[in-house]
Amino acid sequence: MKLALIGFGQAGGKIVDQFLAYDDAIDGGFVTSAIAVNTATTDLQGLERIPSGNRVLVGQARVNGHGVGADNELGADVTESDIGEIQRAIDEIPTHEIDAFLVVAGMGGGTGSGGAPVLAKHLKRIYTQPVYGLGVLPATDEGGIYTLNAARSFRTFVREVDNLLVFDNDAWRSAGESVEGGYDRINREIVERFGLLFAAGEVGHGDAVGETVVDSSEIINTLSGGGVSTIGYASETVDTSSDGLLSSLTGGDGGIDDGEATTRLTSLVRKATLGRLTLPCDAASADRGLVVATGSSDHLSRKGLERGRQWLEDETGSMEIRGGDYPTTDDEVGAIVLLSGVSDVPRIDQLQQVAVEAKETTEDVRTRSQEETAALVDTSGELDALF
Repeated sequence: MKLALIGFGQAGGKIVDQFLAYDDAIDGGFVTSAIAVNTATTDLQGLERIPSGNRVLVGQARVNGHGVGADNELGADVTESDIGEIQRAIDEIPTHEIDAFLVVAGMGGGTGSGGAPVLAKHLKRIYTQPVYGLGVLPATDEGGIYTLNAARSFRTFVREVDNLLVFDNDAWRSAGESVEGGYDRINREIVERFGLLFAAGEVGHGDAVGETVVDSSEIINTLSGGGVSTIGYASETVDTSSDGLLSSLTGGDGGIDDGEATTRLTSLVRKATLGRLTLPCDAASADRGLVVATGSSDHLSRKGLERGRQWLEDETGSMEIRGGDYPTTDDEVGAIVLLSGVSDVPRIDQLQQVAVEAKETTEDVRTRSQEETAALVDTSGELDALF
């Protein structure tokens, strides 16, 4: 799938930078262009792979390159004001060569959470290609302001994109990790999972072609229902030291059928779905799904893929479960599961509750302030009468 990646804010820029590295490492061919947008000069300077000409600094008149300080309303305002600066960079993208835009942002900060939805709305107004979002939710221990930003941004972002792919830091943080080390590892997890999905169908792995090819249309159709999506991934190394085992995996004439390969792949689909998703949810709440088998074509089982797809269909109760394979040169067999239109998501329920409570608190503070102001005015009037 050919993508134009736009990283918004610090987290978004770093993730797009890693997408470029990953695409190059696997010869994936899914990144057509990459742009970074930020209100902080130092964040743009810290990027390694995004070309300097594709790094756009917005809000200079308001914040002078120093960032918006986690103020996502300000992030949205400066994006609206400087949308022309961003569009000039987008004009350099060969849009006739891309299948979709992907706007990547951390939803806890100010620039990404405020600006990404503004940009998505702008892109949808101008271009016919789908506009997807990749939103990264902050961990709950990162602070109240970041959770509140995510709660506010989530509602807007999911409304402005054709589908919002979500990664929840809260489900992926490890105890005892340093902040920098934790974010670097999480970014690699994000890039591996979403990168494998987007690379499916693109030529690049030694000219290997899938038996049941997953192309961009399969991904687009899976995401076309809108809403929120999550990805699961599971893999295991294949031991090819035994000729008999290799024969069993390939369904050759070694006297052993491909039962082991079938069982392995079916099991991996289950693990990917029921294990650690990028956004934990009840898989049964998904409207649509896509199963992609990855690994050497010699090790993939068409029967296993079909059984895994059928299992996911039964698990979700959806008739719109697609499937295919993506041959690689790895010695691992893996399964990617994309669940689209999920609705039973505890983390989203939590964010919505935060947003409701914040609104109620704001209204209480405003009411109290108005009452106190009125009381002061009355007191002032009484004092005036005395003198």
